[in-house]
Amino acid sequence: MPLVELRNITKRYHKGGQTITPLDDVSLDIDDGEFVSLMGASGTGKSTLLNLVASIDQPDNGSILIAGTDITQLSRTKLANWRAANIGYIFQTHNLIPVLTAYENIELPLLLLPMSRAERQKRVEIALQAVDLSDRAEHYPRQLSGGQEQRVGVARAIVAHPKVVVADEPTGNLDDDTSVQILRLLRRLNEELGVTLLMVSHDPEAAAIAERQLHMEHGKLHELQPSSVSPGLYRNA
Repeated sequence: MPLVELRNITKRYHKGGQTITPLDDVSLDIDDGEFVSLMGASGTGKSTLLNLVASIDQPDNGSILIAGTDITQLSRTKLANWRAANIGYIFQTHNLIPVLTAYENIELPLLLLPMSRAERQKRVEIALQAVDLSDRAEHYPRQLSGGQEQRVGVARAIVAHPKVVVADEPTGNLDDDTSVQILRLLRRLNEELGVTLLMVSHDPEAAAIAERQLHMEHGKLHELQPSSVSPGLYRNA
């Protein structure tokens, strides 16, 4: 059974008397341990789909099952608790809290879970090691480079051992060299730790870091053949 199952998902927005349908009867399966990238022009529904999987938004029609739980049927309180335990989110703009250290930023998701201080410390230290930032644990965001800030964001997304990690343009604000480092990090986390990843990207070469590529167009989802996307420099470790 797939880890993520989207069935007949439709999402509409109403704006200025118009109805916009970024997702129209979309279905998608993602297996445990898969790395999937999602491409498409601006406004085609990529981030909408990502936010639905992350349970930040709800569909108008259809069901979303993750690890057997239909998240469209959960109450707001149960959904918030479920999200904290099962979803990691990597933002384009890092979204780090300036007055907290790297360690404290990474620890934040764990504060929402029933967990001892010792267990939180263990998990944060493992996450720091995974992103090669153990020596920056006590640094504040202002003391980190853009790439290091994004690594903190990645560590924060994986620290709770979520079922799924979603990434919204994780290299959108980074230079080329740093983008390569972050994408290779995501690939390593997928291959070595088995992290299930769904990544939105506008860059075909960045999207090619994933083993499976999807394209969103006019509210519909299309599977791309591997040969249709150049592997690019990001896969050359």
